[in-house]
Amino acid sequence: MSVLRVGNASGFYGDRFSAMREMLTGGELDVLTGDYLAELTMLILGRDRLKDPEAGYARTFLRQLEECLGLARERGVRIVANAGGLNPAGLADAVRALADRLGIPVRVAHVEGDDLGAAHPGALAAHAYLGGFGIAACLRAGADVVVTGRVTDAALVTGPAAAHFGWAPTEYDRLAGAVVAGHLLECGAQATGGNYAFFQDGDVRRPGFPLAELHTDGTSVITKHDGTGGFVDVGTVTAQLLYETGGARYAGPDVTARLDTVRLGQEGPDRVRVEGVRGEAPPPTLKVGLNRLGGFRNEVVFVLTGLDIEAKAALVRAQLEPALGKIADVRWELARTDRPDAATEETASALLRLVVRDADQQVVGRALSGAAIELALAGYPGFHVLAPPGKGVPYGVFEDVYVPHGAVDHVAVLHDGRRVTVAPPPAQDTLLLAQVPEPPLPQPLPPGPVRRAPLGLVAGARSGDKGGDANVGVWARTDDAWRWLAHELTADRFRELIPEARDLPVTRHQLPNLRALNFVVEGILGEGVAAQARFDPQAKALGEWLRARHLDIPESLL
Repeated sequence: MSVLRVGNASGFYGDRFSAMREMLTGGELDVLTGDYLAELTMLILGRDRLKDPEAGYARTFLRQLEECLGLARERGVRIVANAGGLNPAGLADAVRALADRLGIPVRVAHVEGDDLGAAHPGALAAHAYLGGFGIAACLRAGADVVVTGRVTDAALVTGPAAAHFGWAPTEYDRLAGAVVAGHLLECGAQATGGNYAFFQDGDVRRPGFPLAELHTDGTSVITKHDGTGGFVDVGTVTAQLLYETGGARYAGPDVTARLDTVRLGQEGPDRVRVEGVRGEAPPPTLKVGLNRLGGFRNEVVFVLTGLDIEAKAALVRAQLEPALGKIADVRWELARTDRPDAATEETASALLRLVVRDADQQVVGRALSGAAIELALAGYPGFHVLAPPGKGVPYGVFEDVYVPHGAVDHVAVLHDGRRVTVAPPPAQDTLLLAQVPEPPLPQPLPPGPVRRAPLGLVAGARSGDKGGDANVGVWARTDDAWRWLAHELTADRFRELIPEARDLPVTRHQLPNLRALNFVVEGILGEGVAAQARFDPQAKALGEWLRARHLDIPESLL
């Protein structure tokens, strides 16, 4: 069958608004996807629904459709998005109302069954990560627009691929290829030079959004529309492939993709072929994301300028201690951004950040605000803050649990109202997850002179969050650099370079086909991004910090 061209127009709720139009007008497409959901987004939508039971979906998606629905219809492009969030049926109805108002005949379907709130009454949102076969059922029945709730990000691609090529649920290699393509598309411009370690290799001022040319055997080519910004090469694709992953087995509800089998090749300018992907039966359970309100938080950042920075910080802490005594969680961080003999006041200043969390909003609100502001004329010399503390805002806590496939009623609600149940895989068609044996190390480089230099001169990195854990994918750009990296950057060396990880479990996974190592750091993000407990709560820059650390690097690599 023909190639299926699947594009992406959103990597998160709040991504570039014009991307949908740009993707529809920039070149040929068959399906346009949009990923609007993340752990934090589910919490935000849950709070929206508390205020309005009819809410709970990404309203941006509707506004994008208002100017693009007719265009998609004219060009024969189907739209698949998880913008339904906590209320996919409500969004489907809203899309139908919009289409009626615009006079555009479209068939709208949705996928439901992910909401497990009834089984978790203490959670603000509890949703299972569904696979792509509900989406496939909607498309096979003729839907033009399919909206879902919490499906896996890759399901936005596996669903259209299964529908187009007629794949069965046990065609694991093909499905795994589509999962990898979906993972490469899901974060939008991250595959086309956005957030890329070697961003100076091309013009990334306004990267275009990516698309995948999928083939019936599961292979794909990752590319972008001609004339759009950014670039697609083996490096940008490797970076995104490592993003928010763990070991060699990348598990999902439809299939477990073996990342250690992925082979990448530069097929031409802005074209990277993805092939060789092997798949295995999915695990017997589904992941369920639980979001709950953890309490209230507040923060204030004190600016300390000039001399005696440490003493000034100690004075602030001593002055505020009486007001902080009743608060459950108090965290201080001193960032020494100051320089000696600085030419500007800003570069002469350090930042002292105070974050407080408690179940009582009054405790973190008025009590902290009053005590901090009272120091304005009674504190350290040069006292000022970046912004006055507020009244305290709610924060969320994320955790994941696992349930059998049969605990979820995965249903495709077709455009004509018919309900099609997506059967869970039989027990014999599932496989318990296990770690893949570590592959042998490459031959080390021969001994030679070394130079103290940043790791980032010879390796790229990309990092991200999964609940309270973080992953840092590190890859080498040459075979020789890989031979050095695989021996040098052990889990213990990682802990030395990243002091925050010294007392935490760190697991290293090898991916030789990608010349890459993937590190999973357990617990470094506490209770997850919504808890906002860390300076970089999603670990977005953890990889760049690692690249900035100095090592003894062979001069032959520099």
